[in-house]
Amino acid sequence: MQILRFSDLCANGQVAGKRVFIRADLNVPLDADGHITEDTRIRASVPCIQMALAAGAAVMVTSHLGRPEEGRFKPEDSLAPVAQRLSELLGRSVPLRAGWVDGVAVQPGEVVLLENCRVNPGEKKNDPALARAIAALCDIYVNDAFGTAHRAEATTYGAAQYAPVACAGPLLAAEIDALGKALAQPQRPLAAIVAGSKVSTKLTILQSLAGKVDQLIVGGGIANTFMLAAGLPIGKSLAEPGLVDAARSVMQAMKERGAEVPIPTDVVTAKAFSADAPATTKRADAVEEDDLILDIGPETAARLARQLAQAGTIVWNGPVGVFEFPAFGNGTRVLAEAIADSPAFSIAGGGDTLAAIAKYGIEDRVGYISTGGGAFLEVLEGRTLPAFEILEKRAAGNAAAQ
Repeated sequence: MQILRFSDLCANGQVAGKRVFIRADLNVPLDADGHITEDTRIRASVPCIQMALAAGAAVMVTSHLGRPEEGRFKPEDSLAPVAQRLSELLGRSVPLRAGWVDGVAVQPGEVVLLENCRVNPGEKKNDPALARAIAALCDIYVNDAFGTAHRAEATTYGAAQYAPVACAGPLLAAEIDALGKALAQPQRPLAAIVAGSKVSTKLTILQSLAGKVDQLIVGGGIANTFMLAAGLPIGKSLAEPGLVDAARSVMQAMKERGAEVPIPTDVVTAKAFSADAPATTKRADAVEEDDLILDIGPETAARLARQLAQAGTIVWNGPVGVFEFPAFGNGTRVLAEAIADSPAFSIAGGGDTLAAIAKYGIEDRVGYISTGGGAFLEVLEGRTLPAFEILEKRAAGNAAAQ
């Protein structure tokens, strides 16, 4: 993917004295008192801001937070907690500015945080007038918010369309590089783990990957539907019987390419969905009518781990069992450790996946951990993300002009 990179502009001395507008993803969780409970996204935004300041830019940063109503600002929508945390991380004051669309006072070497961008009327619908007003604030527009790359909004698409220069920040560029390495030009064999509660939410992803990957591992409720498709009993486990034919079509598509969707040969069951429910390991064909399948069995986990050890590239989205319950976390733990130990390039994304990575302490042994949830899934579906599209167009336009 050919895009203009902010790091190149900085390295070439094209940023000094310029007004730089950074669209970051600072949408962090807050508790009832408005305190940040997890600041990964804020910390991930710091390198781009530091890069701009070091290059001598006048820096403006904005993000959405939560789901505010456009045109009606409420105190709980404020980025004030984010401004405070950014100040701590940057070691300097980061003033928070409201009503910023019509103009922002900021000097080279300074950074300001612009209040919740989704409060601005027209943001979510990418209103051209709003997008042009935002673009007029800057000399250089930087998108460093992969988590919003699947949305065509005023600060994620329109501003990039109209700004004098539009480029990708280091976080977004890293996502583009990692996704390209995993999906566009992967080392073979390419293995994908797609897990979750419902086939319906990830059916298009499964269908897309069935034409690309050498191995498609399914887990969670998705695996239960595939077990039904393979003629196995699943008791009262979560599944979607109406999508059995869709599951069979995915299995057939893989088979026609000489690939497979491995079906569990053993599972871990319980009679109730509870952390303290007794866990029973049994053969996949011995599941009883009142059983709930809550994890893959140790035989299946070991077999999949051996297959992952042979992979050249691994894409991971979703735990394969109810890993939050200790008795049903072995499958996810074994696969997580197999991914960590594998020499393959690995990329992981999705909230539950990141939680599993943190639980099993393998953060530094995964090739790339994606910061985007919905955006990551849409890339797996084979979609072109709006933020990628506009940056590619702008880069092509710059090349043509030169």
